[in-house]
Amino acid sequence: MAFFSSFQITASALTAHRLWLDTIVDNIANANTTRTPAGGTYNRKDVVFEEILEAKTGFKGGGVRVSQIVEDTKTPYRYVFNPNHPDADPNTGLVKYPNVNINDEIVNLLAAQRAYEANVTVFNTAKAMYAKALELSR
Repeated sequence: MAFFSSFQITASALTAHRLWLDTIVDNIANANTTRTPAGGTYNRKDVVFEEILEAKTGFKGGGVRVSQIVEDTKTPYRYVFNPNHPDADPNTGLVKYPNVNINDEIVNLLAAQRAYEANVTVFNTAKAMYAKALELSR
């Protein structure tokens, strides 16, 4: 029903922003991971959002979703001289650390949190409006 499309739009945004928050937390947790199970240094991840189009999905009212999670290849890795580290280059003594900047991740975390909170506010406002409309119809 088109009447409740605001709930669907907000729910899709809440889901997308939750995944964005999870990705940022994963980046922060792996800021010093020099060896992953796949091998090599952890690479920072970003989410890519896309609009949900009614024509493609049949989902009325649109919304947003995460189309993919991509690895950041533009931000350079950090190199730290520590010849005693097990992952240090034997020739130079440099350890390759992830391309995660904690300050940038905190800023992204705050932006994602504010976006999530804004969508919760929209959801609660729509719920209050629909409740008031039902109350008036009595």
